Amino acid sequence: MPEILADTVQASTAPKTDLRELVLELVLRTTTAILLGAFAYGAIQHWLTDPSRITLLLLVLASCLTLGLSLFARVPKKRDWRPITVLCSLGGTYYFVGIELAPGAHLAPEAFGAVLQVAGIAWQIYAKLSLRFSFGILPANRGIVSSGAYRFMRHPIYLSYLTADIGFLLTNFGMQNLLVYAGLCMLQVMRIHREEALLSDDPEYRQYREKVRFRVLPGIY
Repeated sequence: MPEILADTVQASTAPKTDLRELVLELVLRTTTAILLGAFAYGAIQHWLTDPSRITLLLLVLASCLTLGLSLFARVPKKRDWRPITVLCSLGGTYYFVGIELAPGAHLAPEAFGAVLQVAGIAWQIYAKLSLRFSFGILPANRGIVSSGAYRFMRHPIYLSYLTADIGFLLTNFGMQNLLVYAGLCMLQVMRIHREEALLSDDPEYRQYREKVRFRVLPGIY
């Protein structure tokens, strides 16, 4: 339904729309919990066969922070439900199902990859604390935040993902993982632009965008 007509919808139809979105939200969160649990179980089984692979445990931790916390995020008033946006968001969220958990090539020592993952996880925690649970899977206007991590870039959570992903890939390198993470990067860029297109309707966000120029990488992007 076009947004321009939203105010003309009769009150009797509003509960149906709300119910439909609540059902979709429930399905989305339930699917997330099931996939995350299955992934965590598989990763831990691989780690038990080789406890030196600390990057596997950190991958599980990072995934739990990324998705687990989204299960408890508040439902926003406005989200982007367009098919292309939903596909980009779901692909960028559930990419972990394509990760090869078996040992791969070490392009860097395990400890180095783990340090990058810890740095990414720490930055993710800081960024999400800055948001105070105003985050989720689909692009939405959950209120404009310009403090904390958001003083430095407009999408600091994506920087945390990138840092942790690079750490894992360097110590678990393989063609499958390379393709998964390359595809993930493209999806995340698309998600960022979709989010900004939605938020740009808010005058407060436009002012914030003028103040904080870069999206993810200061001085670059």
